[in-house]
Amino acid sequence: MKVGQKAVLDAARLDVLFEALSRRGYRIIGPTVRDGTIVCEELRGCADLPRGWMEEQDAGRYRLVSTGDGALFAHTLGPQAWKRFLHPPFLTLWRARREGTGFGIVSDEGEAPRFAFLGVRACDLHAIAVQDRVFLAGPHVDPSYRARRAAAFLVGVQCGRAGGTCFCASMETGPRLPAGFDLGLTEIIGPGRHDLVVEIGSEGGGAIAGELPLRPPAPADLEAAEAAAARAAAGMGRRLERAGVRELLLGCAEHPHWEEVAERCLACGNCTMVCPTCFCTTVEDVTDLTGSATSRNRRWDSCFTLEFSYLHGGSVRRSRAARYRQWITHKLATWHDQFGMSGCVGCGRCITWCPAGIDITVEVQALRQAPDRKEDGDVHVGV
Repeated sequence: MKVGQKAVLDAARLDVLFEALSRRGYRIIGPTVRDGTIVCEELRGCADLPRGWMEEQDAGRYRLVSTGDGALFAHTLGPQAWKRFLHPPFLTLWRARREGTGFGIVSDEGEAPRFAFLGVRACDLHAIAVQDRVFLAGPHVDPSYRARRAAAFLVGVQCGRAGGTCFCASMETGPRLPAGFDLGLTEIIGPGRHDLVVEIGSEGGGAIAGELPLRPPAPADLEAAEAAAARAAAGMGRRLERAGVRELLLGCAEHPHWEEVAERCLACGNCTMVCPTCFCTTVEDVTDLTGSATSRNRRWDSCFTLEFSYLHGGSVRRSRAARYRQWITHKLATWHDQFGMSGCVGCGRCITWCPAGIDITVEVQALRQAPDRKEDGDVHVGV
């Protein structure tokens, strides 16, 4: 099948897609229910999907509720983003072992795992594109990310509803699936039917689709798929006004509102851990007790930790106010300077999974309404 073509798959035959991907050596990663949340884990088949479950989400609040209709993809987003498979939380970069009076270095890079991501939403497709820009553009390419990304197969799923903390529509990152997927699915449930409208997004996706028991779409199928996207767009739980946000944040570096946020912020780093675009890491060297072997390891870090901005003599950002200001200003303002795009895709995870319920959309609006903010865009580095 050609790129852009659409067809219909009976949802009861979705396991055929699993089989086609498995034959090509892919490990299929997708949504499943675990510990009262919907997480991304390796799936054996359609039975592992969160059939009949959706979430209720608000600031600092998340719970699963039954849909009552057996939908496979009625959920929106859980706490995990796909970045942990492309940009792992812990990675050994190289190892060294003593050899006589010298030492030898061995790269820890092996063959990249072949992941097929099933259920990637529009905001997360945009997030992957953001991380592509971070890790693959420019003179310094991350070899681990490049290998994992090149081996990945993406199955996007169109949102049929918006979560309570979603604001992708205002960020222009959803809810409609953008380019960048290999196969796109839109779930349709109605009287006597449970189907998936399948869209071909790449040549590889077309090859997989050629092995599925598809039928040509009827006009009613395409209308139902379009209605699902429109329904999700109309149900956004939040909105972030993007116009002038860079100038706003750079002009508010000394505003007292940061101290008000700091009174609520726990500096736990949850927002950076669940964010699908945050990429900061630290590197540590570990030597065994005999002194004969060592390794250099990379692990996720967060701008909310004191150690993250540690220089000789102490941390540059000692207060919670400074650390929260750094996170939101980088995400919405200086990310544009670095990468030519926003670091936020409007997924709302940082709102849902903040223990204090701090809402990035509310904080931006509060700064907009502040009467004494600066307008000159000067950056003042307060701590």
